[in-house]
Amino acid sequence: MSTQPSRTLDTFPNPVPERSYEIRFECPEFTCVCPKTGQPDFATIRIRYTPADLCVELKSLKLYLWSYRDQGSFHEAVTNQILDDLVSAIAPRSMVVEGDFMVRGGIHTVVEAAYP
Repeated sequence: MSTQPSRTLDTFPNPVPERSYEIRFECPEFTCVCPKTGQPDFATIRIRYTPADLCVELKSLKLYLWSYRDQGSFHEAVTNQILDDLVSAIAPRSMVVEGDFMVRGGIHTVVEAAYP
């Protein structure tokens, strides 16, 4: 089993595809790098989704989120990229990704991206 950061999102069949229910994840230790300053950005990433046929596997999600640690990304870009990659992997009924970033320059930023 890999413990290295990876952009691969593994999936498994939704055990109850006929039911509409919500799955929530919270990653309070998300980090990426500011593309302007090179300084680390810290955030809590929250993911809520209603699965269709597939669910995302948790270890692969953890390794996927780790893959941003050394990547320069604006808050808006990284939040939307996470949403795009998850939607591409599992085609959910609906999904919301929230990036709740720590204060930088005296400003607290929260970015929310939704599908559809």
